[in-house]
Amino acid sequence: MTTAPRHLSGNYAPVTEELTAHDLPVTGTIPPELTGWYLRNGPNPADAASGHWFFGDGMVHGVRLEGGRAASYRNRWVRTGQLTGAARLYDDRGRRDLAAGPANTHVVRHAGRTLALVETALPHELTPDLGTKGPYDFDGRLTTAMTAHPKTCSTTGELHFFGYGMLESTHLTYHRADATGELVLSRPIEVPGPTMLHDFALTAGHVVFMDLPVVFDAGLALAGGTMPYRWDDGYGARLGVLRRADPHGEVRWFGVDPCYVFHILNAHDAPDGTLVLHVMRYPELWRRKADGGTRPTRAVLWKWTVDPATGTVHEEQCDDRPGEFPRVDDRLTGLAAGHGHLTSGTSLVRYDLSSAVATAHDFGPGRTPGEAAFAPADDTPGGPGWLLTYVYDAATDRSDLVVLAADDLAAAPVATIHLPARVPFGFHGNWLADRALRRTTPGGSRGPAEAG
Repeated sequence: MTTAPRHLSGNYAPVTEELTAHDLPVTGTIPPELTGWYLRNGPNPADAASGHWFFGDGMVHGVRLEGGRAASYRNRWVRTGQLTGAARLYDDRGRRDLAAGPANTHVVRHAGRTLALVETALPHELTPDLGTKGPYDFDGRLTTAMTAHPKTCSTTGELHFFGYGMLESTHLTYHRADATGELVLSRPIEVPGPTMLHDFALTAGHVVFMDLPVVFDAGLALAGGTMPYRWDDGYGARLGVLRRADPHGEVRWFGVDPCYVFHILNAHDAPDGTLVLHVMRYPELWRRKADGGTRPTRAVLWKWTVDPATGTVHEEQCDDRPGEFPRVDDRLTGLAAGHGHLTSGTSLVRYDLSSAVATAHDFGPGRTPGEAAFAPADDTPGGPGWLLTYVYDAATDRSDLVVLAADDLAAAPVATIHLPARVPFGFHGNWLADRALRRTTPGGSRGPAEAG
Protein backbone atom coordinates (compact mmCIF):
# COMPACT_ATOMS: atom_id res chain seq x y z
CA MET A 1 0.00 0.00 0.00
CA THR A 2 1.33 3.41 -0.98
CA THR A 3 1.71 5.86 1.88
CA ALA A 4 0.61 9.42 1.14
CA PRO A 5 3.31 12.08 1.58
CA ARG A 6 3.19 14.15 4.76
CA HIS A 7 1.73 17.21 3.00
CA LEU A 8 -1.27 15.11 1.91
CA SER A 9 -1.75 13.18 5.18
CA GLY A 10 -3.48 13.85 8.49
CA ASN A 11 -4.67 17.43 8.75
CA TYR A 12 -2.55 18.40 5.76
CA ALA A 13 -4.85 16.27 3.62
CA PRO A 14 -7.36 18.26 1.54
CA VAL A 15 -11.07 18.34 2.22
CA THR A 16 -13.26 17.36 -0.70
CA GLU A 17 -16.39 19.48 -0.26
CA GLU A 18 -17.41 23.12 -0.17
CA LEU A 19 -19.76 23.58 2.77
CA THR A 20 -22.06 26.24 4.17
CA ALA A 21 -23.39 25.94 7.72
CA HIS A 22 -25.37 28.40 9.85
CA ASP A 23 -25.75 29.08 13.58
CA LEU A 24 -22.67 27.23 14.73
CA PRO A 25 -22.50 25.83 18.29
CA VAL A 26 -20.35 27.82 20.71
CA THR A 27 -18.69 27.06 24.02
CA GLY A 28 -18.18 30.28 25.98
CA THR A 29 -19.27 33.74 24.86
CA ILE A 30 -18.35 35.48 21.62
CA PRO A 31 -17.56 39.15 22.32
CA PRO A 32 -20.40 41.21 20.80
CA GLU A 33 -17.83 43.67 19.39
CA LEU A 34 -16.76 41.00 16.89
CA THR A 35 -18.89 41.50 13.80
CA GLY A 36 -17.25 40.51 10.55
CA TRP A 37 -15.42 37.62 8.90
CA TYR A 38 -12.44 35.59 10.02
CA LEU A 39 -10.87 34.33 6.80
CA ARG A 40 -7.87 32.06 6.31
CA ASN A 41 -6.32 30.73 3.10
CA GLY A 42 -4.36 27.57 2.47
CA PRO A 43 -3.55 24.78 -0.01
CA ASN A 44 -6.34 22.30 -0.73
CA PRO A 45 -5.62 20.45 -4.00
CA ALA A 46 -8.90 19.73 -5.73
CA ASP A 47 -7.51 16.52 -7.23
CA ALA A 48 -6.13 15.49 -3.80
CA ALA A 49 -2.60 15.47 -5.24
CA SER A 50 0.29 17.91 -5.37
CA GLY A 51 4.06 17.65 -5.44
CA HIS A 52 4.57 20.02 -2.50
CA TRP A 53 2.43 21.57 0.23
CA PHE A 54 2.97 25.00 -1.34
CA PHE A 55 1.43 23.94 -4.69
CA GLY A 56 -2.17 22.99 -3.77
CA ASP A 57 -5.22 24.94 -4.96
CA GLY A 58 -6.21 27.77 -2.65
CA MET A 59 -9.24 27.33 -0.39
CA VAL A 60 -10.51 30.10 1.88
CA HIS A 61 -12.25 29.09 5.12
CA GLY A 62 -14.47 31.75 6.67
CA VAL A 63 -16.49 32.13 9.88
CA ARG A 64 -19.02 34.94 10.10
CA LEU A 65 -19.51 36.49 13.55
CA GLU A 66 -22.42 38.85 14.24
CA GLY A 67 -23.10 40.47 17.60
CA GLY A 68 -22.24 37.50 19.79
CA ARG A 69 -23.38 34.82 17.31
CA ALA A 70 -21.40 32.44 15.13
CA ALA A 71 -23.66 33.10 12.18
CA SER A 72 -22.06 30.85 9.57
CA TYR A 73 -19.09 28.90 8.22
CA ARG A 74 -18.20 28.43 4.59
CA ASN A 75 -15.20 27.15 2.67
CA ARG A 76 -14.63 27.89 -1.02
CA TRP A 77 -11.91 27.11 -3.52
CA VAL A 78 -10.41 30.15 -5.20
CA ARG A 79 -11.41 29.49 -8.79
CA THR A 80 -8.13 30.18 -10.50
CA GLY A 81 -7.04 29.05 -13.92
CA GLN A 82 -5.03 26.32 -12.21
CA LEU A 83 -8.21 24.96 -10.63
CA THR A 84 -10.42 25.24 -13.72
CA GLY A 85 -7.79 24.09 -16.20
CA ALA A 86 -7.69 27.41 -18.04
CA ALA A 87 -4.17 28.34 -16.90
CA ARG A 88 -1.34 28.58 -19.40
CA LEU A 89 2.37 28.84 -18.75
CA TYR A 90 2.67 31.71 -21.22
CA ASP A 91 0.25 34.24 -22.69
CA ASP A 92 -0.26 35.07 -26.37
CA ARG A 93 2.79 37.36 -26.36
CA GLY A 94 5.12 34.70 -24.97
CA ARG A 95 5.23 36.16 -21.47
CA ARG A 96 4.67 34.13 -18.31
CA ASP A 97 0.94 34.02 -17.62
CA LEU A 98 0.63 35.88 -14.31
CA ALA A 99 -2.94 34.68 -13.88
CA ALA A 100 -1.66 31.10 -13.57
CA GLY A 101 -1.25 30.48 -9.85
CA PRO A 102 -3.06 28.70 -7.01
CA ALA A 103 -3.91 31.83 -4.89
CA ASN A 104 -3.37 29.70 -1.80
CA THR A 105 -1.28 31.73 0.68
CA HIS A 106 -3.06 34.78 2.13
CA VAL A 107 -6.31 36.73 2.01
CA VAL A 108 -6.27 40.50 2.64
CA ARG A 109 -8.50 43.52 2.16
CA HIS A 110 -7.51 46.90 0.79
CA ALA A 111 -9.58 49.74 -0.65
CA GLY A 112 -12.74 47.63 -0.46
CA ARG A 113 -11.32 44.64 -2.35
CA THR A 114 -10.72 41.23 -0.81
CA LEU A 115 -7.75 39.53 -2.48
CA ALA A 116 -6.51 35.93 -2.34
CA LEU A 117 -2.74 35.93 -2.82
CA VAL A 118 0.16 33.73 -3.83
CA GLU A 119 3.63 35.15 -4.47
CA THR A 120 4.08 33.62 -7.93
CA ALA A 121 1.05 35.18 -9.65
CA LEU A 122 -1.54 37.94 -9.67
CA PRO A 123 -4.06 38.18 -6.83
CA HIS A 124 -7.60 36.92 -7.29
CA GLU A 125 -10.46 39.10 -6.11
CA LEU A 126 -13.17 37.50 -3.96
CA THR A 127 -16.83 38.40 -3.44
CA PRO A 128 -18.29 38.87 0.08
CA ASP A 129 -19.55 35.26 0.05
CA LEU A 130 -16.10 33.95 -1.04
CA GLY A 131 -16.93 33.57 -4.71
CA THR A 132 -14.13 34.38 -7.17
CA LYS A 133 -14.34 37.41 -9.45
CA GLY A 134 -11.07 36.59 -11.18
CA PRO A 135 -7.47 37.81 -11.42
CA TYR A 136 -6.87 41.40 -10.34
CA ASP A 137 -4.08 43.47 -11.94
CA PHE A 138 -4.84 46.99 -10.65
CA ASP A 139 -6.53 48.01 -13.91
CA GLY A 140 -3.67 46.65 -16.00
CA ARG A 141 -0.93 48.51 -14.11
CA LEU A 142 0.52 45.46 -12.31
CA THR A 143 2.82 43.57 -14.68
CA THR A 144 4.61 41.33 -12.14
CA ALA A 145 3.48 38.77 -9.62
CA MET A 146 2.44 40.10 -6.21
CA THR A 147 3.83 39.01 -2.86
CA ALA A 148 1.49 37.20 -0.49
CA HIS A 149 2.61 39.61 2.26
CA PRO A 150 1.66 43.15 1.28
CA LYS A 151 1.76 45.77 4.05
CA THR A 152 -0.87 48.43 4.64
CA CYS A 153 0.76 51.56 6.05
CA SER A 154 -0.68 52.42 9.45
CA THR A 155 -0.57 56.16 8.79
CA THR A 156 -1.33 56.64 5.07
CA GLY A 157 -3.45 53.60 4.17
CA GLU A 158 -1.10 52.89 1.25
CA LEU A 159 -0.51 49.27 0.24
CA HIS A 160 3.18 48.42 -0.19
CA PHE A 161 4.20 45.20 -1.90
CA PHE A 162 6.65 43.66 -4.35
CA GLY A 163 6.85 41.06 -7.06
CA TYR A 164 9.70 38.69 -7.75
CA GLY A 165 10.41 36.39 -10.67
CA MET A 166 12.42 33.28 -11.41
CA LEU A 167 13.15 33.72 -15.11
CA GLU A 168 12.43 37.41 -15.67
CA SER A 169 15.40 39.72 -16.28
CA THR A 170 14.21 41.92 -13.39
CA HIS A 171 14.02 39.67 -10.37
CA LEU A 172 12.51 42.20 -7.93
CA THR A 173 10.04 45.08 -8.38
CA TYR A 174 8.70 47.30 -5.59
CA HIS A 175 5.09 48.51 -5.89
CA ARG A 176 2.90 50.97 -4.02
CA ALA A 177 -0.88 51.51 -4.24
CA ASP A 178 -2.52 54.54 -2.65
CA ALA A 179 -5.33 54.36 -0.10
CA THR A 180 -7.95 54.25 -2.88
CA GLY A 181 -6.31 51.17 -4.43
CA GLU A 182 -4.67 52.87 -7.42
CA LEU A 183 -1.23 51.50 -8.28
CA VAL A 184 0.99 54.61 -8.27
CA LEU A 185 4.54 53.21 -8.17
CA SER A 186 6.44 50.31 -9.73
CA ARG A 187 10.21 50.44 -9.33
CA PRO A 188 12.69 47.69 -10.37
CA ILE A 189 15.43 46.82 -7.87
CA GLU A 190 18.63 45.08 -8.91
CA VAL A 191 19.57 41.88 -7.08
CA PRO A 192 22.29 39.41 -8.12
CA GLY A 193 20.02 36.44 -8.75
CA PRO A 194 16.54 34.91 -8.52
CA THR A 195 16.22 34.45 -4.78
CA MET A 196 12.96 33.49 -3.08
CA LEU A 197 11.62 36.69 -1.47
CA HIS A 198 8.57 35.71 0.57
CA ASP A 199 8.19 38.72 2.87
CA PHE A 200 9.62 42.20 3.48
CA ALA A 201 9.48 44.92 6.12
CA LEU A 202 7.82 48.32 6.22
CA THR A 203 8.52 51.17 8.66
CA ALA A 204 7.16 54.70 8.76
CA GLY A 205 10.13 55.88 6.73
CA HIS A 206 11.62 52.85 4.99
CA VAL A 207 11.05 49.66 3.02
CA VAL A 208 13.39 46.73 3.76
CA PHE A 209 13.97 43.85 1.34
CA MET A 210 15.66 40.54 2.23
CA ASP A 211 18.13 39.17 -0.35
CA LEU A 212 18.89 35.77 1.20
CA PRO A 213 20.64 32.61 -0.07
CA VAL A 214 17.67 30.47 -1.15
CA VAL A 215 18.01 30.62 -4.93
CA PHE A 216 16.06 29.35 -7.94
CA ASP A 217 17.40 26.04 -9.30
CA ALA A 218 16.54 25.52 -12.98
CA GLY A 219 17.34 21.80 -12.78
CA LEU A 220 14.82 21.26 -10.01
CA ALA A 221 12.27 23.31 -11.93
CA LEU A 222 12.68 21.17 -15.05
CA ALA A 223 12.42 17.97 -13.00
CA GLY A 224 9.14 19.22 -11.46
CA GLY A 225 7.29 18.00 -8.41
CA THR A 226 9.15 19.96 -5.75
CA MET A 227 10.12 23.48 -4.73
CA PRO A 228 12.62 24.75 -7.35
CA TYR A 229 14.77 26.57 -4.77
CA ARG A 230 17.85 25.50 -2.83
CA TRP A 231 20.31 26.96 -0.33
CA ASP A 232 23.37 28.52 -1.98
CA ASP A 233 26.46 28.93 0.22
CA GLY A 234 28.02 31.29 -2.30
CA TYR A 235 25.15 33.78 -2.60
CA GLY A 236 25.50 35.77 0.62
CA ALA A 237 22.81 37.48 2.71
CA ARG A 238 21.86 41.13 3.00
CA LEU A 239 19.06 43.60 3.73
CA GLY A 240 18.17 46.37 1.28
CA VAL A 241 16.86 49.63 2.78
CA LEU A 242 14.93 52.14 0.64
CA ARG A 243 13.65 55.48 1.91
CA ARG A 244 9.89 55.77 1.33
CA ALA A 245 10.25 59.50 0.66
CA ASP A 246 12.63 58.72 -2.25
CA PRO A 247 11.19 55.56 -3.81
CA HIS A 248 13.36 55.81 -6.94
CA GLY A 249 16.49 56.56 -4.92
CA GLU A 250 19.36 54.42 -3.68
CA VAL A 251 18.76 51.05 -2.04
CA ARG A 252 21.42 50.66 0.67
CA TRP A 253 22.50 47.09 1.34
CA PHE A 254 23.56 45.79 4.76
CA GLY A 255 25.17 42.37 5.23
CA VAL A 256 23.77 39.82 7.69
CA ASP A 257 24.81 36.30 8.63
CA PRO A 258 23.48 33.74 6.11
CA CYS A 259 19.98 32.60 7.06
CA TYR A 260 16.44 32.48 5.70
CA VAL A 261 13.35 34.36 6.86
CA PHE A 262 9.86 33.54 5.61
CA HIS A 263 8.07 35.98 7.91
CA ILE A 264 8.69 39.30 9.61
CA LEU A 265 6.77 40.02 12.81
CA ASN A 266 7.09 43.81 12.49
CA ALA A 267 9.58 46.64 11.98
CA HIS A 268 9.89 50.27 13.02
CA ASP A 269 12.17 53.30 12.95
CA ALA A 270 13.79 53.83 16.35
CA PRO A 271 14.38 57.34 17.80
CA ASP A 272 18.18 56.87 17.49
CA GLY A 273 17.95 56.52 13.70
CA THR A 274 18.22 52.74 13.55
CA LEU A 275 15.65 50.36 12.06
CA VAL A 276 14.43 47.52 14.28
CA LEU A 277 13.08 44.29 12.77
CA HIS A 278 11.73 41.23 14.57
CA VAL A 279 11.90 38.17 12.33
CA MET A 280 11.48 34.39 12.40
CA ARG A 281 14.98 33.27 11.39
CA TYR A 282 16.03 29.86 10.03
CA PRO A 283 19.79 29.17 10.17
CA GLU A 284 19.46 27.61 6.72
CA LEU A 285 16.74 26.21 4.46
CA TRP A 286 16.53 23.54 1.74
CA ARG A 287 20.20 22.68 1.57
CA ARG A 288 20.90 19.90 -0.93
CA LYS A 289 21.28 16.45 0.57
CA ALA A 290 24.71 16.17 -1.06
CA ASP A 291 25.77 19.16 1.07
CA GLY A 292 24.52 17.68 4.32
CA GLY A 293 20.99 19.04 4.14
CA THR A 294 19.22 16.20 5.90
CA ARG A 295 18.78 17.80 9.33
CA PRO A 296 15.59 19.81 9.91
CA THR A 297 15.86 23.51 10.63
CA ARG A 298 13.37 25.55 12.64
CA ALA A 299 12.71 29.26 12.95
CA VAL A 300 13.10 31.21 16.19
CA LEU A 301 12.53 34.87 16.98
CA TRP A 302 15.46 37.23 16.28
CA LYS A 303 15.90 40.98 16.44
CA TRP A 304 17.84 42.82 13.72
CA THR A 305 18.91 46.43 14.37
CA VAL A 306 20.01 48.16 11.17
CA ASP A 307 22.31 51.14 11.77
CA PRO A 308 22.53 53.35 8.66
CA ALA A 309 25.23 55.50 10.31
CA THR A 310 27.70 52.62 10.66
CA GLY A 311 26.43 50.44 7.79
CA THR A 312 26.02 47.46 10.13
CA VAL A 313 23.29 45.16 11.46
CA HIS A 314 23.27 43.97 15.07
CA GLU A 315 21.75 40.47 15.18
CA GLU A 316 20.29 39.15 18.44
CA GLN A 317 18.38 35.94 19.19
CA CYS A 318 15.32 36.68 21.37
CA ASP A 319 14.17 33.17 22.27
CA ASP A 320 15.01 29.54 21.54
CA ARG A 321 11.52 28.11 21.14
CA PRO A 322 10.63 27.27 17.52
CA GLY A 323 7.66 28.97 15.90
CA GLU A 324 6.18 30.59 12.83
CA PHE A 325 3.34 32.80 11.60
CA PRO A 326 4.24 35.95 13.59
CA ARG A 327 1.69 38.76 13.77
CA VAL A 328 0.98 42.09 15.49
CA ASP A 329 -2.02 44.37 15.71
CA ASP A 330 -2.08 45.32 12.00
CA ARG A 331 -2.80 48.96 12.89
CA LEU A 332 0.79 49.10 14.17
CA THR A 333 2.39 47.80 10.99
CA GLY A 334 5.60 49.79 10.55
CA LEU A 335 5.31 51.42 13.98
CA ALA A 336 6.72 50.43 17.37
CA ALA A 337 4.53 47.64 18.75
CA GLY A 338 4.64 46.58 22.37
CA HIS A 339 3.64 42.99 21.70
CA GLY A 340 3.56 40.38 18.98
CA HIS A 341 2.55 36.74 18.81
CA LEU A 342 3.35 33.56 16.91
CA THR A 343 2.40 29.89 16.70
CA SER A 344 4.61 27.25 18.33
CA GLY A 345 3.55 23.60 18.29
CA THR A 346 0.33 23.27 20.29
CA SER A 347 0.64 26.83 21.64
CA LEU A 348 0.21 30.46 20.78
CA VAL A 349 2.99 32.61 22.25
CA ARG A 350 2.78 36.35 22.98
CA TYR A 351 6.00 38.33 23.34
CA ASP A 352 6.71 41.61 25.05
CA LEU A 353 8.92 42.96 22.26
CA SER A 354 10.91 45.23 24.57
CA SER A 355 12.02 42.38 26.84
CA ALA A 356 11.25 39.17 24.85
CA VAL A 357 9.30 37.90 27.87
CA ALA A 358 6.77 35.37 26.60
CA THR A 359 3.30 34.23 27.67
CA ALA A 360 1.84 31.07 26.12
CA HIS A 361 -1.55 29.45 25.69
CA ASP A 362 -1.22 25.68 25.22
CA PHE A 363 -4.25 24.03 23.65
CA GLY A 364 -3.24 20.59 24.91
CA PRO A 365 -2.08 17.34 23.32
CA GLY A 366 -3.35 16.77 19.80
CA ARG A 367 -4.81 20.28 19.46
CA THR A 368 -2.82 22.33 16.97
CA PRO A 369 -3.45 26.02 16.24
CA GLY A 370 -2.68 27.78 13.00
CA GLU A 371 -1.78 31.41 12.51
CA ALA A 372 -3.71 33.74 14.81
CA ALA A 373 -5.06 37.10 13.60
CA PHE A 374 -5.60 40.03 15.96
CA ALA A 375 -9.11 41.46 16.20
CA PRO A 376 -9.19 44.85 17.99
CA ALA A 377 -11.69 45.65 20.72
CA ASP A 378 -11.60 49.42 20.17
CA ASP A 379 -10.03 52.15 18.06
CA THR A 380 -6.74 52.30 19.99
CA PRO A 381 -3.83 50.75 18.05
CA GLY A 382 -2.05 48.36 20.38
CA GLY A 383 -5.05 48.32 22.69
CA PRO A 384 -7.15 45.37 23.85
CA GLY A 385 -8.44 42.73 21.51
CA TRP A 386 -8.61 39.05 20.72
CA LEU A 387 -6.62 36.43 18.85
CA LEU A 388 -8.60 34.23 16.46
CA THR A 389 -7.22 30.96 15.15
CA TYR A 390 -8.40 27.65 13.75
CA VAL A 391 -7.43 24.75 16.03
CA TYR A 392 -7.35 21.18 14.76
CA ASP A 393 -8.25 18.40 17.23
CA ALA A 394 -6.64 15.10 16.22
CA ALA A 395 -8.87 13.11 18.57
CA THR A 396 -12.07 14.19 16.81
CA ASP A 397 -10.60 15.01 13.37
CA ARG A 398 -12.51 18.29 13.54
CA SER A 399 -11.58 21.95 13.86
CA ASP A 400 -12.72 24.87 16.01
CA LEU A 401 -12.35 28.62 15.72
CA VAL A 402 -10.95 29.68 19.10
CA VAL A 403 -11.11 33.24 20.47
CA LEU A 404 -8.51 34.21 23.10
CA ALA A 405 -8.01 37.47 24.99
CA ALA A 406 -4.77 38.86 23.54
CA ASP A 407 -3.67 40.52 26.79
CA ASP A 408 -4.52 37.47 28.94
CA LEU A 409 -3.27 34.71 26.70
CA ALA A 410 -2.77 32.12 29.42
CA ALA A 411 -6.47 32.27 30.38
CA ALA A 412 -9.11 29.87 29.12
CA PRO A 413 -10.56 30.66 25.69
CA VAL A 414 -13.18 33.39 25.58
CA ALA A 415 -15.12 31.35 23.02
CA THR A 416 -14.72 28.14 21.06
CA ILE A 417 -16.79 27.92 17.87
CA HIS A 418 -17.32 24.34 16.74
CA LEU A 419 -17.06 23.94 12.98
CA PRO A 420 -18.92 21.37 10.89
CA ALA A 421 -15.73 20.11 9.23
CA ARG A 422 -11.99 19.88 9.45
CA VAL A 423 -9.94 22.90 8.38
CA PRO A 424 -6.65 21.61 6.91
CA PHE A 425 -3.42 23.20 8.02
CA GLY A 426 -2.87 26.31 5.95
CA PHE A 427 -1.13 29.64 5.85
CA HIS A 428 -2.43 33.15 6.46
CA GLY A 429 -5.62 35.09 7.03
CA ASN A 430 -7.23 38.10 8.64
CA TRP A 431 -10.07 39.36 10.76
CA LEU A 432 -12.13 41.58 8.44
CA ALA A 433 -14.44 43.68 10.58
CA ASP A 434 -17.61 45.17 9.12
CA ARG A 435 -17.03 48.46 10.92
CA ALA A 436 -14.21 50.65 9.67
CA LEU A 437 -11.77 51.16 12.52
CA ARG A 438 -9.40 54.09 12.73
CA ARG A 439 -5.69 54.49 12.24
CA THR A 440 -3.20 56.83 13.81
CA THR A 441 -1.95 59.62 11.54
CA PRO A 442 1.48 61.30 11.78
CA GLY A 443 0.07 64.39 13.49
CA GLY A 444 -1.62 62.35 16.18
CA SER A 445 -5.14 62.69 14.74
CA ARG A 446 -7.13 59.73 13.55
CA GLY A 447 -8.37 58.80 10.11
CA PRO A 448 -10.62 55.97 8.85
CA ALA A 449 -8.98 52.71 7.86
CA GLU A 450 -10.41 49.36 6.95
CA ALA A 451 -9.72 46.64 9.44
CA GLY A 452 -7.72 43.66 8.27
